[in-house]
Amino acid sequence: MHNLHDARGGARHVAIMTKFAVFAVVGFAVGSLIVMWLWNGILPSLFNFRTITFFQAAGLLLLSRILFGGFRGHGAGRRFGWRRQMMKRWARMTPEEREKFRQGMRAGCGPFGTPPAEPNA
Repeated sequence: MHNLHDARGGARHVAIMTKFAVFAVVGFAVGSLIVMWLWNGILPSLFNFRTITFFQAAGLLLLSRILFGGFRGHGAGRRFGWRRQMMKRWARMTPEEREKFRQGMRAGCGPFGTPPAEPNA
């Protein structure tokens, strides 16, 4: 079993972290180039904007990541997390709760759906 504290495990850990850092820097640079090429190829001709440099594109990419994406991972497991949560909720529901949920979904979600039919008295 490998231990991160022995010489071989520590060197392996450093190598993995170095590869990750290199891939992250290269990925960020490629993303910045793509932003710069798209900006300079589209926006100056459409809206008469100025062209931007690589470092301005990197700043724009970083700013958009902070404002809209955050820095947490967005792997495939997180993408379908809502489905897993719904399956767990569904498993805990009683048959009456399931039927009530089905009726609510058939009636529509929110104020834009078709309102449920009210019985006439």
